Amino acid sequence: MQDKKEMLGTAPVGRLLLRLALPTVIAQLINMLYNIVDRIYIGHMPEVGDLALTGVGVCMPLIMLVSAFAALVGSGGAPRASIFMGKKDIESAEKTLGACFGLQIIISAVLTAVLLIWSKDFLLAFGASENTVEYAVNYMRIYAIGTVFVQLTLGMNAFITAQGFTKISMISVIVGAVTNIILDPIFIYAFGMGVKGAALATILSQALSCAWVLAFLLGKKSILRLRPMNFVPTPKIVLPCIALGLATFIMQASESVISVCFNSSLLKHGGDIAVGAMTILTSVMQFAMLPPQGIAQGAQPILSYNYGAKNADRVKRTYRILLTVCLTYSVTIWAAVMLFPRAFVSIFTPDTALIAFASRALRIYFSGMVFFGIQIACQMTFVSLGNALSSVLVAVVRKFVLLLPFIYIMPLFSTDPTLGVYTAEPVADILAVTFTAILFAFRFKKALKNI
Repeated sequence: MQDKKEMLGTAPVGRLLLRLALPTVIAQLINMLYNIVDRIYIGHMPEVGDLALTGVGVCMPLIMLVSAFAALVGSGGAPRASIFMGKKDIESAEKTLGACFGLQIIISAVLTAVLLIWSKDFLLAFGASENTVEYAVNYMRIYAIGTVFVQLTLGMNAFITAQGFTKISMISVIVGAVTNIILDPIFIYAFGMGVKGAALATILSQALSCAWVLAFLLGKKSILRLRPMNFVPTPKIVLPCIALGLATFIMQASESVISVCFNSSLLKHGGDIAVGAMTILTSVMQFAMLPPQGIAQGAQPILSYNYGAKNADRVKRTYRILLTVCLTYSVTIWAAVMLFPRAFVSIFTPDTALIAFASRALRIYFSGMVFFGIQIACQMTFVSLGNALSSVLVAVVRKFVLLLPFIYIMPLFSTDPTLGVYTAEPVADILAVTFTAILFAFRFKKALKNI
């Protein structure tokens, strides 16, 4: 246990980042399989696959919102726990872990009730049509029952990563993902449950992952342990965590809001096929961006620990490596999508009309991602150093100041309003990366001077 703590402050940064990031990247990719596999199986359902895929796609804003609340607690609490570990204050780190666990239980109960009562109303407002709302409601009502498993798996797994146990956090995700891949075809096809089967497979898989995560945090191998005496979420402990996690929450919750705006605008201009294409586009985007996000999460314990330990040189070196890797990846994946859009789209649907439409839209939607590695590296560094204000600011600017208005502005200046909606994403991304890079240049120097 002592070796694990000292490793964050003494091991060579490059090798340490590889050691921590590789399992995290694998975990991120596998975690995405929960939704990706569902969509692949649903999209290939005989006769109704395209409508069912669109219906489940409309559920994504609600699913993103559930994940965002997990991130609000986990992504804020985990870096604070790492900083306390860097200061050799294990007691405060464990109090942070326990209070965040208690807060997630409360949030889960509220979210479950809201989703069960008002899911249909939300889905109709979020872009479901008369043709697709039945599929959306059937999926969402079952998914809502497993909210507590999603919350605890995502939120508490962040604390495992924060301690440097990235292999354990990877296994947490693998356990659920493999279960989901096995159960999906059984429930969807063998039992004839359709979208209900996909939702049931997902929540059972998340329950298994949740059991694994809690078993580790309650066991002797964890540096930080869940202790019942720490479960009360006192304001003194949880408010700083919420403040730090607010940026990640805004980024993920805003994805929900943005998804609603995209769906409603696309339904108006292009109908069900445009909304169905958006489901594929967001799936490709999420899957493509997971590796740099996983690398950034692997860097978080190193950045936070050494910031707490006042080791400016290691903080600087870790950020430089993180930026190089993330930027190299974003350029590479951008080139792959530009060259082979049909290959990515065909994974999700056999429908030739949808493939043709979505392939053209994907090139437009993805065109601004070439430099997005800068955004990911800077965003995670802000969070890792406890700079809540800056991390919130860049999240708000990208989503609400830029992207949200552009969804409605760009169609006005396009000969094809439907494709104009998709153009909002690259325009907002390019401007957001520029803003973030300028802000980071000033704030990072100040943070290093402070230590």
